[in-house]
Amino acid sequence: MFESIADKLYQAKKIVFVTGAGISQESGIPTFRGKDGLWRKYDAMQLATIDAFYENPKLVWEWYEERRKNILAAKPNAGHVTIADLEKFKQVRVLTQNIDGLHQLAGSSQVYELHGSIITIKCTVCDFKEKITGEFSELPPICKCGNILRPDVVWFGEQLPQDVWSGAIMQANSCNVMFVVGTSLAVSPANMLPIYAKQNGATIIEVNPEETPMSKSMDLSIRSTSAKVLPELLSIVSK
Repeated sequence: MFESIADKLYQAKKIVFVTGAGISQESGIPTFRGKDGLWRKYDAMQLATIDAFYENPKLVWEWYEERRKNILAAKPNAGHVTIADLEKFKQVRVLTQNIDGLHQLAGSSQVYELHGSIITIKCTVCDFKEKITGEFSELPPICKCGNILRPDVVWFGEQLPQDVWSGAIMQANSCNVMFVVGTSLAVSPANMLPIYAKQNGATIIEVNPEETPMSKSMDLSIRSTSAKVLPELLSIVSK
């Protein structure tokens, strides 16, 4: 699959992965936009917003608790593991839209969580922020300061954490090869990252079972899943 760009992969000093929900789907985490995605069961546009949260925090939290239980039970798949293993041979950076923490669980050390983390919980008022993996005794959970807690995720209409986004742009601008894995490239501004890499002269490879709006501008577009495709990378970069 990588024959046409094998030399570029071998010579690359830095490889950046832009990952979306598709890479975690093989770990049993439903995507929003897929045929079995959460958007088929819920209207996420009405739930994943700050307005929805303040209008009905219990409903939003019930939805997120279902997602949290599913995510906390999930394990990294071969796609996640391969990306982590590549660190033995190359500089590797992961710019992920996912909020599940599976890249870190697989062993990746340089992960930029563009949309935050569902495992990290923060207060809506005070500075409390902490990773919480257990169940809450009541929903919505209440902070010690008396205000409502929320998942530390980026909701529709909210800005990405600026330090994370700035770091992601810097990595995209300085990579030799970028893999765009399991993302529909439909969410802004994350869908700008391949453009930054392209402007830097990087080779862009897409791994996605379905065509995306940017497929035609990729140097290589592979219609398959990351768990099937990415393990082949190790045999090329570890020569």
